[in-house]
Amino acid sequence: MKKVLLLPALLLVLLPALTLMSATAFGKESEESTQSAETDKVTDADCLDCHGVSGYAVPTGKYGHGPKRSLDLNEAALRNSVHGELSCTDCHTDITESPHKRGDALDVKPVDCVTCHLDLRGKERKTKLNMSRTQRRNYVDSVVILNAERYRHSVHADKDKKNNADCAICHTAHYVLPSDDSKSTTYRENAPERCGACHTKSLAAYRNSIHGADLKRAWKGEKKSASCVDCHSSHQIEDSERLSAVRIVTENCGDCHEKETDSYMATTHGQLAWLGNRDVPQCVDCHRGHDTRKKDDPLALISDKNQLETCRECHEDAGAGITQYYSHGNTQDFEKYPFMWLVAKIMIVMVIVVLIFFYSHTLLWLRKEYSMRPIMWKTENSRTFRFRAKRVRHNSGKHFQRFAWQWRVNHWTLVLSVMTLVLTGMAVLYPTTDWAMALVSLFGGPDTFGTIHRTAGVVFIVAVSGHAVLILYNFFVKKRTFDWFGPDSLLPRKKDWEDMKAQFKWFFNKGDEPHFDRWTYWEKFDYWAVYWGAIVIGTSGLMLWFSEELLLFLPGWMFNIAALAHGVEAFLAVMTLFVVHFFNNHFRPSKFPLDTVMFTGSWDLEAFKEERPEHYKRLVESGELEKRLVTPPSDKMNIVWHALGFTLLAAGLILLVLVLIGFNKNGIV
Repeated sequence: MKKVLLLPALLLVLLPALTLMSATAFGKESEESTQSAETDKVTDADCLDCHGVSGYAVPTGKYGHGPKRSLDLNEAALRNSVHGELSCTDCHTDITESPHKRGDALDVKPVDCVTCHLDLRGKERKTKLNMSRTQRRNYVDSVVILNAERYRHSVHADKDKKNNADCAICHTAHYVLPSDDSKSTTYRENAPERCGACHTKSLAAYRNSIHGADLKRAWKGEKKSASCVDCHSSHQIEDSERLSAVRIVTENCGDCHEKETDSYMATTHGQLAWLGNRDVPQCVDCHRGHDTRKKDDPLALISDKNQLETCRECHEDAGAGITQYYSHGNTQDFEKYPFMWLVAKIMIVMVIVVLIFFYSHTLLWLRKEYSMRPIMWKTENSRTFRFRAKRVRHNSGKHFQRFAWQWRVNHWTLVLSVMTLVLTGMAVLYPTTDWAMALVSLFGGPDTFGTIHRTAGVVFIVAVSGHAVLILYNFFVKKRTFDWFGPDSLLPRKKDWEDMKAQFKWFFNKGDEPHFDRWTYWEKFDYWAVYWGAIVIGTSGLMLWFSEELLLFLPGWMFNIAALAHGVEAFLAVMTLFVVHFFNNHFRPSKFPLDTVMFTGSWDLEAFKEERPEHYKRLVESGELEKRLVTPPSDKMNIVWHALGFTLLAAGLILLVLVLIGFNKNGIV
């Protein structure tokens, strides 16, 4: 019995010892396994046993024949590169044994530099560059990753192109140095020879150019000149036929030639080229892309000897006056471009005066109506709202016919054509804005955009001319009499001046609101502003449209003037139409949010009596009023007219915002 009890006790004593022995044995086994795995891992020393031997190479042909491929490397140079602290297998991830096999079954895969660099986001870069940890991380995020992303989308990364440039072609495989190191293959002064290894013709032309000659002097510290990477960038290399390549080169030209690039982008050439028109000259078309020469060089395309023939590359039948076109004309240099300077000053003064006057008029009117006491606004469906308005919204049940259907159609035609002109025209005036580039691309390019613009221009001219043609027809053909300066005429008269003075006195509480007749002074301004705009914008637009024919006898500088006048006048039209006109007719408190008279053609009789008392009085006295009374629009039609009106107002305000974005970025001239 004692022996039976002794056995469990003995087991309890021996169990901890047995457990300890087992754990020790397991630990030794794991350690041996780890040591074995580490022994099997390929080290840099293993690689250098072969690749560290000077002259180490392998034949490229079968059976050991053919030229040899050099596979040796300088370890010291590798350690001093930006990849110096990386091990061989950090890049050659497919190497798992040493020596590794070669052949069809298991060959060494190309190093994937791009993926590795993109994976560095947010990580600290292992490098011997003299940077702090924060600087290294910022360097990785802002330069290395960006360049890898750009290269991935560049033409050099296109796998479908034979013998394309991978990372090692430019940076070498193992001796990667910072681009600002003069020993680096990517150092800007070394770039021509590096790029020229593939682009031999471009290198030959570049060596004879002003850029190539100056680059040699730049080595001596004399001056800085353009290298390959300055024009084409280092990683964002695009196919020369793509629009993005045009934009990249144009922008990069501006790094050195800022004034010339800005003036080029202000011309029709620069604007259309930026948007993708292949028929207009780019920088490289007039200055050559690689064989760039000074203007006084007889071989330069823009020399006095060659300039006419250069222009005729695009304008085949142009007269000698085309050489007077200002390819880099600007409105700041009076000595070089006196006509542009003078026209710009005149038009800018006009813009400033008009906007100051009518914006002040708008603000004073807004202030006056909002200062009046709150009243009840009675709507047509009898609901009431508290609103700070000037008048009660009338619902007399009778309407006065103010506009016949022909004039309403004419107005809608003007509205739609003007909005189309603004959208397409301002995209060309401000081509570098994101909205302009996206919009032109959406419509299939600048050619389609131009067709739409010109079509809308023709519609606009026809609509504007319609009223004038009808008046002249009635006067000369129908022999109808008309009081040219009477109350029904849209010609300015003395009463308009008196009404305007009285209106300003009313703004400042110095008098009563004037009694208006059929047309107010601001309506006449709107009317004649359209004609003024049609003359200036229409004439200049036709000049640009038919430039090929007009260049046979007109000097080139006239087209600079036409483009300048076209853009500035269009800008003024936008800033008055979508601000002043909208306020006068829709946004002032007594009209807000919409006046549908131009859509319905009729006006509530009480509203007509209140807003045009002189006209109402004349119609009553002549007995004509009863003939002009009509039934108010139905509720359904009111919904339709309001939907149309709000849509057009929203479109106008959107256009205004887009133009202001462009103005904020590029100004007017």
